[in-house]
Amino acid sequence: MMNKYLVLPKEGIEGLKENWRSDLQAGFFVFLIALPLCLGIAIGSGFPPSAGIITAIVGGLLVSRVNGSFIVINGPAGGLIVVMLAAVESLSDGDLMSGYRYTLAAIMIAGFFQVIMGRYKMGSLSAFFPTPVVHGMLAAMGISIMAKQTHVMLGVTPEPGGLYSLIGQIPHSFLNSTTEIAIIGLISLAILFVWPFLKKKEVKLSRIPAPLMVLLVGMVLAQFFGIQHEHIHFGQAELHEHLISPPFLVEIPDDFTEYFYLPDFSKILTFEFWMATMTICLVASLESVLSATAAEKIDPYKRPTDLDRDLSAVGFGNVISGFLGGLPMIAEFVRSSANVENGAQTGWANFFHGLILLIFVVLFPHFIHNIPHASLAALLVYVGYRRATPKVFAQVLAIGKDQLFLFIVTILAVLATNLLVGVFFGVFIKLILHISRGVWLNNLFKIHFTIREHGDNVIVQIIGSALFSNFLPLKKAVDNIEKGKKITFDFSQGYLIDHSIMNFIDEFCANYDRDGGSCRKIGRPLETYSDHELAVRLMTADDRK
Repeated sequence: MMNKYLVLPKEGIEGLKENWRSDLQAGFFVFLIALPLCLGIAIGSGFPPSAGIITAIVGGLLVSRVNGSFIVINGPAGGLIVVMLAAVESLSDGDLMSGYRYTLAAIMIAGFFQVIMGRYKMGSLSAFFPTPVVHGMLAAMGISIMAKQTHVMLGVTPEPGGLYSLIGQIPHSFLNSTTEIAIIGLISLAILFVWPFLKKKEVKLSRIPAPLMVLLVGMVLAQFFGIQHEHIHFGQAELHEHLISPPFLVEIPDDFTEYFYLPDFSKILTFEFWMATMTICLVASLESVLSATAAEKIDPYKRPTDLDRDLSAVGFGNVISGFLGGLPMIAEFVRSSANVENGAQTGWANFFHGLILLIFVVLFPHFIHNIPHASLAALLVYVGYRRATPKVFAQVLAIGKDQLFLFIVTILAVLATNLLVGVFFGVFIKLILHISRGVWLNNLFKIHFTIREHGDNVIVQIIGSALFSNFLPLKKAVDNIEKGKKITFDFSQGYLIDHSIMNFIDEFCANYDRDGGSCRKIGRPLETYSDHELAVRLMTADDRK
């Protein structure tokens, strides 16, 4: 109900005049977090370090002016590391620079598809994918990031091999680490784990963003250990290879105009190219929509995000970023949280974060030269860990054993194959599970419901099964109900109600109540698959909630 008593910040130029101080402050703090993450994500993706910076600058300066959200920060994301590295390697033909430029072309086309998806109102794309499958995809990406970046953090080059081989080589890397590099990496990782506890105890030092502290400590240790760049003059081809696979310290050009690389479309007719394009499009769109939805909940003004417009804006940003040599971008939740925590009022905070980043890299490139790779790798290991902590597994189990089963199946499928195959395998298993519980085949992709209005009273009655695979028409119809009504969700004629639908209705009711309406649910479940209030349920007629 809080938003009834808050005056919403103005947007556009008026919003800039009104809120520039608070937005500038928030943008500066986001810049402090974004700089190390942009560098680390780019390097982990097999791109030049400058690619992540390009993405954040485009996201801040351009996308912030056309997107559909208010406090979201657009930039490169840790979750896309796995996708981008796989694309570079599959398209490279043994030459990482050529793979990088082919991937830039795939990013541009993926961005073009996102623009079209947004224009055709496909911002609700994430709704089709069941919650445990999406979380399983994110956890699998986290595990993959940890498996790859642990070796970098320890200063060891693992033997070539698949993901399971990289995981199996981690003990060997610990035993054969480069001592100085491992010290930098492990201390950096320890800082990231300790920092949240310092914040809870309100230690003054914890006001410094943890990623920035990691960089500063890493740079001091690198100087202490005497880790320096080799000052060798490379030929043009050698310089390119150096940018893709630099030594223990980050290497970027001193001249900002040398950051940019053009895409190469010569593989556009190959299967590998389109596989990379569709994977980038799907994963980037899913992550962006999920992050924008999550960020909406932490906005103190509870302003709704136009997901369709936001998806188109991110797609536009990806077309520009790919053309200039950058990574794909999403609406990034961690940086958006920091944006809100530091007082952001409007989308100008996103603009300022991009502007400050641009000014910094133009004026102070030598600062970036002193950042050790081990510190950035530690950041990525932590990002990966956050996606697959024991707490995540426990939260999924709390919803039901069936949800945990799907979660683990998706993780294993993604790790054994790739993101696209793994996600759709998880969706397939979910459909088989629904059929085994008695859902009719003609109800899998078609939902039956009625909406009846009697003055201010609206009854939404579910008939048969409401599933992740069929509920988009229900979502669209419910979203169009006028504000301020008294809505009753009637499950008494339902059969199987999926967790994804329960989760949507719960969030919808919370938002609708906050905007001055009211919601209630009727229909007693015959059986639920866990004690969680949003668990999958079989229904039976009842006139009580």
